[in-house]
Amino acid sequence: MYVFDNAADETRTRFDVLEAIYDEGTIRHIEARGIHEGWTCLEVGGGAGSVAAWLAQRVGPSGRVLATDIDTRYLDRRDVTNLEVRRHNIAIDPLPLAAYDLVHARLVLMHLPERTATLKRMSAALKPGGWLVVEDFEAGPREGATSPTLTALRHVMELDGVDLQYGRKLSCQLRAIGLDDVDTEGRTFLWRGGSRGAAMIQANCQQLRAAILNTGLVTTDQFNEDVARMASPTFAMRSPILWAAWGRRG
Repeated sequence: MYVFDNAADETRTRFDVLEAIYDEGTIRHIEARGIHEGWTCLEVGGGAGSVAAWLAQRVGPSGRVLATDIDTRYLDRRDVTNLEVRRHNIAIDPLPLAAYDLVHARLVLMHLPERTATLKRMSAALKPGGWLVVEDFEAGPREGATSPTLTALRHVMELDGVDLQYGRKLSCQLRAIGLDDVDTEGRTFLWRGGSRGAAMIQANCQQLRAAILNTGLVTTDQFNEDVARMASPTFAMRSPILWAAWGRRG
């Protein structure tokens, strides 16, 4: 199960931050794959739908986009003619074969125990010559190393099955499933107190507060101090590296 339940109050903050920080790079990678009008695209784990909506605009009325998620409450708010929204669990639910020119997923696979099988399913959904673009974090222990709350947050996520190192494995994974023209790029930022990135970390900590405190790695006072400090001008942390990897089906 996804560790960050989309029913939580903090979800909107997380989606807004992810869109603001990462959509520009995601779009750049997709543009570089040659997307044009008439393409058929699949957006896996569509979240609030910013990338799906951009895809729909980019492929035009002659193209179509399917956006899937296990929880479509935010996707359902998008009213775009050539965008279909579908409740779908990419880990277990089937996809049509050889149906898409582009399949994209951001911050999805690291949460799934069935990562390799899911990649194969996404690859098989590509038309010959179609592109798979996947993006995931590599979050090392140095990010927030001085914060017991962030150490506990990592622990909670790992206990839930999240692979916080998966991003750096992506290019090898794409080669292993037989894709051609595989390449990769990583992006990282310095998140200062009060920034969008720091606000997202605050929201993540607040959402998982009970689980974080239950680890015994942080006291309630430490938790409150750490979360408050994320809004301070003196706070700074390196963001996780967001690795993007892409490959083409032969």
